[in-house]
Amino acid sequence: MDVQIKSSNGITLVPVETRLMADRNIFIEGEISSESACEFVKKVMYLNGENAEKPINVLINSNGGEINAGMLMYDVIQASKAPIRMFCVGHAYSMGAVLFACGNHGRYMLPHGELMIHEPLLGNRVGGNSSSIKSISDSLLESKRKMNQILARHTGKTEEEVEEATGYDHYLTPEESVEFGLCDEIVSFEKIMEG
Repeated sequence: MDVQIKSSNGITLVPVETRLMADRNIFIEGEISSESACEFVKKVMYLNGENAEKPINVLINSNGGEINAGMLMYDVIQASKAPIRMFCVGHAYSMGAVLFACGNHGRYMLPHGELMIHEPLLGNRVGGNSSSIKSISDSLLESKRKMNQILARHTGKTEEEVEEATGYDHYLTPEESVEFGLCDEIVSFEKIMEG
């Protein structure tokens, strides 16, 4: 979708995403992948270079995705000089919930948003010899430990409490998300538009 921008040179059509990014809004939507993570990093770098003091809004509506891609995004969110405010606009599941929870400058959910946390999943069928399977298992357990540590750090819960909560697909309403420490506040759409 394109929107019209009026200037002294006339009217120009630009993609709506470009216009929204000019207002410092970045979206994490759909599957979190290496490609979407790199696009996210580019946008955060650009906006930090433009103004490292003005907040960036990250709007999440995602089922989650690749752990390594999500960890890249996590590192960038934590290191950004510009404050990053997180908004759950729809749902943030799995790695999407981890990214939402890691916001240090406000974590906001719309009234009908939903989070889901769980243990890391094995994406592909397991095949190979016993050594390969053990290596995959060890890697999955290490990922689980990292995710639990991150969620514990950002929720104020113990790793044991997080491990219990992530032992199954744990869906949380906005109220439950606030109670668990994953979200700071339930807000209306107007909060996003405040900029």
